[in-house]
Order: sequence, then C-alpha cells, then structure tokens
Amino acid sequence: MPTVIALTGGIAAGKSTVAGIFARQGARVIDADKVSREVVEPGQPALHEIHETFGDEVMNPDGTLNRKALAEQVFNDPAKLAQLNAIVHPRVRDRVAERIAGAPDKSIVIYDVPLLVEADLPQPFDAVVTVSAPEQTRIDRLIAERAYTVVEASQRVAAQVSDEEREAIADFVVDASGTIADTERNALQIWHQMAAAYL
Repeated sequence: MPTVIALTGGIAAGKSTVAGIFARQGARVIDADKVSREVVEPGQPALHEIHETFGDEVMNPDGTLNRKALAEQVFNDPAKLAQLNAIVHPRVRDRVAERIAGAPDKSIVIYDVPLLVEADLPQPFDAVVTVSAPEQTRIDRLIAERAYTVVEASQRVAAQVSDEEREAIADFVVDASGTIADTERNALQIWHQMAAAYL
C-alpha cells in the first residue's frame, strides 16, 4: 500500500508550491480541485444529476457546467449546497480511491485538498501536512498574484478556517510565510522526515 498524506492550507498559503516540491521528490500528487472538475465534465453522471437537480440555468449552451450560476444557487442555501455535495463528493472519493489504489507500494501519494478541515473527510490519511502563512501575507498574495481587491481578498481568507484549526489536525507544518526559496527549504525538511518515516 502507498502512504497517503493529505496536504492542506488556506487560499494563497503556498500549497501548490509545496505540492510541486513534493512531486519533484517523487510523490504522486492528486489534486482534489482538479478531480472535482473532472467528475462534472460533459458525459459524466454527476453533470447529468446536477442538471436534473438544479435546472437548465446551471448549464452553458455547449453542455458544460456554468459554475458561476451553480455557485449563485448553492452558496447561500445550505440545503442546496448539501444536495450538490451529495452528488459530487462520493464521485470524487471514488476517483481518488482509484488513483491511490493505482500507486505503487512504498510510494507517497499527496492528496492536495484545500478544504480538509471544512470537508471533514472520512479518508484514513497516514499523515496531514498543513502549509501555513499569516493572513496578511495571504491577502497580499491574492492582491498581487490574482488581482483581487483588498475586500475580495480579505473575504476569501476570512471565509476559511484559521491556520490554528488546520495546524491542530496536522502532523507536519510547512512554514510558507517567506520567499519561495524559504518555502522550498522548509518543505524539503518535511519531505525528508516523511520519507524517513514512510518509505
């Protein structure tokens, strides 16, 4: 069996950077957001079910999902959000389980899952790595790198759980508050600890 390690962190904390560093060390990275997009592609049963549940207004003319329209329907309605999660989450779990099963023994699979704390996943992880950076650093990154306004960036950061909550479930914490070189150095230290423990 491969070792499965969850990688989590707040928006703009540097999680993608750390996932890339781990991948270069030989880890197989499974991106939860990417899998979530795959399961709602045209022809997938989840998209058909979303269309039936939420109506024509969540579909684009070309048969793809209109994510913005769907978000407008579900994010202020807990019952609708629960319906959407009931459609998407089991399919994401199944696809992730397939990919983990396909990984070689004595390998490390990194499951990159931004909302690990919020989603309260039942997945049995061998370890959890949290990528951490101060709120203001993350807000500054969102403004500089993703062209968010100060208000948008602050709202996005505030909408997620705190670093303290993420760190409470973590076996390892990567400090990503500094430069990319600093983050790489910190991530490699964690990688070597994990490799010693699991490979």
